[in-house]
Amino acid sequence: QGQLVESGGGSVHPGGSLRLSCAAADGTSGWWCMAWFRQAPGKEREGVGEIHGVRGDTNYADSVNGRFTISQDHAEKTLYLQMNTLKPEDTAMYYCAASTTCRGPWYVPSRYRFWGQGTQVTVSS
Repeated sequence: QGQLVESGGGSVHPGGSLRLSCAAADGTSGWWCMAWFRQAPGKEREGVGEIHGVRGDTNYADSVNGRFTISQDHAEKTLYLQMNTLKPEDTAMYYCAASTTCRGPWYVPSRYRFWGQGTQVTVSS
C-alpha cells in the first residue's frame, strides 16, 4: 500500500527542461502530503520542494525557487515536478516522497513513509 511510481528523468543540456512524474499505485485512495528530494553522490538527500495534498500550498528550496514548479492531479493520483532552466548543479537522483500526514519540516526525509524508486537527472554540455 502506498507504492509510488516515478518517471521522467533524463539527460539534458544546461538551460533545458524536464518534467518528472510520481504516480500512486492503483488502489491507493486519497491524496497525501508529497515532496521531491534529490541526492548527488557523496551528498545528503536534500529537499527540492513540497506540496500540501489538500490545500495545494507549495514550498521550494532556495536553489530551485523560480525554476521548479510542483503540481498535482488528484484524479490521476499523480505528482509532478516541472524543472526549467536546469543547471549542472541540479544533477542528482530525484525521488518523490509521500506521507499520510503533513507534520514537521517538509524538507526532512524521515517525515515521509512512502518513496519512489528514484529517477536520474543529468545536466551537462
